[in-house]
Amino acid sequence: MTARRQLAGVACGLLAYGIWGFFPLFFRQLADVAPMDVLSNRAVWACVFVGLLLTLRRQWYKVAAVLRSGRQLLLLSGAALLIGSNWLVFLWAVANQQVIASSLGYFLTPLVNVLLALTVLKERLDRLEWLSVALAVAAIANEILAFGSLPWVSLILAGTFGTYGLLRKQLPVDALSGLWLETLVMLPFCALYAGWQGQLGHAVFSGHAPGNTALLIASGALTALPLMSFAAATQRLDLATVGMLMYINPTLQFVTAVWLFGEPMQGTRLLSFGLIWLGLLLFSGSAWGKYRAAV
Repeated sequence: MTARRQLAGVACGLLAYGIWGFFPLFFRQLADVAPMDVLSNRAVWACVFVGLLLTLRRQWYKVAAVLRSGRQLLLLSGAALLIGSNWLVFLWAVANQQVIASSLGYFLTPLVNVLLALTVLKERLDRLEWLSVALAVAAIANEILAFGSLPWVSLILAGTFGTYGLLRKQLPVDALSGLWLETLVMLPFCALYAGWQGQLGHAVFSGHAPGNTALLIASGALTALPLMSFAAATQRLDLATVGMLMYINPTLQFVTAVWLFGEPMQGTRLLSFGLIWLGLLLFSGSAWGKYRAAV
């Protein structure tokens, strides 16, 4: 791997995770728009934007290949429902001053991946991975004791994104084709929602102020750009480096929530984050050790 290629990969990874990390800043501008309205518009405009990219790149043959495979189409449909649910809960969290909980969810995701590897892929965990899982469980228990309920926003975000990643890893589908098909699967649900809202006198796709309409259209491109950058990063970097860059997203969300949005950071929640961060440190050490042993 040349130094220039690796540097380009790091730049692409930083761009991808940087955009994802600043999503709360962008979508906070749409706080007066219902989260399901934002999701519907985001799915439509992402589908349109990615469709244009597929046309420019002359890559519709890749989409056709997926459509000919019933198994791949079924898995992508499941992935679409998972990522759509993830987007919706994230949008709700941003609109309801729950970005800290969102950040906690994305910090939890790697540890959810460990649990999925254990339960679904039947992989064996080493001592550090077991300890990291135990710390994550302790963090969730602390949230329950402190707030009297499950941290459902964090758990749904971590669970849906982790399971989405598991499904996508089993699919030999590139990022653009996969995103176009995933948003296509979302469109019937968005259309049903828009029809229901239309009967109540609310236009989901056209009933917004001009500024909000521009932001909703831009959300389509903003959905595709980090995915393209992430795909470019994975082609140029080893998985260990990509894994380390992954923590940029929830870190930026955490900083945004506390320093820019002024969300309260209780001491009990800080303990939850501390347990998660320690678990991630152990998990990263285990992943790095496995990577060094394999090369």
